[in-house]
Amino acid sequence: MAGRINDDDVKAVRDAVPIDAVVSEYLQLRNAGGGNLKGLCPFHDEKSPSFQVSPSKGLYHCFGCQAGGDTLDFIMKIDHLSFSEAVERLAGTAGITLRYEEGGYNPGSQRGERIRLVEAHRAAAQFYIEQLDCAEAEIGRKFLAGRGFDQAAATHFGVGYSPAGWDHLTRFLRGKGFSDKELILSGLAQDSRSGKPIDRFRGRLMWPIRDITGEVVGFGARKLRDDDNGPKYLNTPETAIYKKSQVLYGIDLAKKDIAKTSRAVVVEGYTDVMACHLAGVTTAIATCGTAFGGDHIKILRRLLMDNSGAEVVFTFDGDAAGQKAALRAFEDDQKFAAETSIAITPGGMDPCDLRLAEGDPAVAKLVESRTPLFEFAIRHVVDRHNLDTPAGRAAALDEAAPIVAHIKNIAIQHESAVQLAGMLGILDTQFVVKRVAQLARWARDRGGRGPAAPASQRGPQPYGQQQPAAVSGPALNLRSPAHRTERELLKLALQRPELVSPAFDAYGIDEFTAPPYAAVRQCIEEAGGAAQGAEDYLARVREAAPNDTVRAMVTELAVEAIHSKHVDEAYAGVQLVQVRLRALDRRIRDVQGSLARLGGHGDPEQLTAVQNELWVLQQYGQSLRNRGADAL
Repeated sequence: MAGRINDDDVKAVRDAVPIDAVVSEYLQLRNAGGGNLKGLCPFHDEKSPSFQVSPSKGLYHCFGCQAGGDTLDFIMKIDHLSFSEAVERLAGTAGITLRYEEGGYNPGSQRGERIRLVEAHRAAAQFYIEQLDCAEAEIGRKFLAGRGFDQAAATHFGVGYSPAGWDHLTRFLRGKGFSDKELILSGLAQDSRSGKPIDRFRGRLMWPIRDITGEVVGFGARKLRDDDNGPKYLNTPETAIYKKSQVLYGIDLAKKDIAKTSRAVVVEGYTDVMACHLAGVTTAIATCGTAFGGDHIKILRRLLMDNSGAEVVFTFDGDAAGQKAALRAFEDDQKFAAETSIAITPGGMDPCDLRLAEGDPAVAKLVESRTPLFEFAIRHVVDRHNLDTPAGRAAALDEAAPIVAHIKNIAIQHESAVQLAGMLGILDTQFVVKRVAQLARWARDRGGRGPAAPASQRGPQPYGQQQPAAVSGPALNLRSPAHRTERELLKLALQRPELVSPAFDAYGIDEFTAPPYAAVRQCIEEAGGAAQGAEDYLARVREAAPNDTVRAMVTELAVEAIHSKHVDEAYAGVQLVQVRLRALDRRIRDVQGSLARLGGHGDPEQLTAVQNELWVLQQYGQSLRNRGADAL
């Protein structure tokens, strides 16, 4: 067993490596005053920096989660190392040779497993780089040249080549003192049928994948030959040092500029990262064989410091898969304080292809031409609906309004609500603005989890077919004049059907804006209508209810007192007229929106038909206001 590290050497390591230099490899630090530095704690999620570093004391402390200690404690906690592994890591950085109290110098094969795996990858990376110059690697050099990368580019990114034989790397690493067990654990080798380790990567172009500190923890290998039956890209398997959901390719090269510019550009592949960096977009990074997710966000947040001016730009192809990826990225938008944007590559080209076709300026222009991700998401939703019909506009609003409510910046949220009204052709912009503001309030009331999914995303489930926890549409709001009037009319239809018949039975279900009330209206219709009121009328309405939730609402409305001392035809007529007028006004706004979209360039016949419909509706509305229930 390895001996204990000499105490003087441990002290020398602590003194040799400043704590702020170590911590800065993982997160951005800013002046906190009094000689201290601050940043976002890497050990728990937080919105404002509570993690402080004291370079003069060599200590760190988080006032949020209470984590603290010295340089070694930090390395042990963040990289999940043992004490000896942390000392060995920092000793390697400082160039200090360690002494061990028992047994002299510690043999390399007995050192900490994690340190050994990192050293194996470091040696493998150098081996692959050297192999790129051999004759066999000509196919790899041609591949790079064909994508616009010269030798200098390959050197900058550490690109190498794995020989096509079975055990070239394995034999090389054995010669460096690594055991077969370490080679298997590292993912650089795999068991063969003969029981002996063989190289995992053979005859491929190799990209080293580094963690945020610059240590090689894995590889991405690109197929070059047609007789290679493996996948196009083969990555290192999950190991003690490589977790694909926790690494970002290029982060070691991009981290300083990400922190400096408060911008990160997320691309889709290794060559895209190379193309962006060579084109001057030095904040480009990519995931490694997995979707951009929560752990990747944590890495960027520590660099971006969650300041309001920070930005994350996603680049995706304009095809269906790219749009799907963009929308998936939008779902994570709230995990950033930074604004998120999308840059759609022209003609389906990725940044690497774009650089080849149009040069470095085109890549930089792509990033600068970005669109806020919420705008892309809204447009994607709106374009899927038929805006020429009231139902289509309503569905588009139902689905797009929660997206606008999702926007963190209140000013941008308001402006986007106005823009959404224009997209949909809804002239009453305040209606859309209020709808968005209401959804945003609900989101805050739900603890910041975002607005509930709109009905159009949950599938066609009218209120009457849902369980209580899944009611679609707005909740009942008895402060709303519309909801109060609808409720009164339904109470009359259930308790005094003779006062609202036969006019009530001509009312459409869509004239009731509260989903629970629309469900009750549906039950009355299925029971034969209010005009058929008899002794078993309420029983038939309740039997028509599709579930206990609607049945309970029918019962509630049937027993609740009507809010008038004089329940007569005049009172019933007022409720009938108010519900019809509000439905009529909604339809008039829809038709006016259609006229706005048609403008002066629409089909003359269609334009005339819409104008005629608007005139008829307006005349009917005026008649209702002048004559009341007699105009029904």
